[in-house]
Amino acid sequence: MLETIEARGQVFALVIRCGHRSQGVEFYSRPEYALQLGLLQHPKDAEIKPHIHHSATRSISEVQEVLHIERGRIEAEFFTSSGEPVASCLLNEGDTILLVSGGHGFRVLDEATILEIKQGPYEGRDTDKEPLKVKNGG
Repeated sequence: MLETIEARGQVFALVIRCGHRSQGVEFYSRPEYALQLGLLQHPKDAEIKPHIHHSATRSISEVQEVLHIERGRIEAEFFTSSGEPVASCLLNEGDTILLVSGGHGFRVLDEATILEIKQGPYEGRDTDKEPLKVKNGG
């Protein structure tokens, strides 16, 4: 229920399938990733003590994003930075994906509502995104 999308020795994404359960608190992302992805499983009446987070200055070199498929079904396609297709996977309602590296595109198979989390602020398509020239008709 936890999948790693990997090709050519590169991790493109981590997928947590709907219904996946953890034992307590489990983090799946690597320490060097810009985003941390984990699942926190707590029994009834457990408490997370009130807290704040310390300020920290961090430098990121890659923008990563998390998508949670709230409703619907999509196909995620993964590409090298030169546009070569390397993998794909279906994402269903309740699935969550961390997009780690490489290029990606999506095909909406059933009307979908998708929650996106990534480093911001979003500066607009022309500033934040570079279209890939997809090879082999991907």
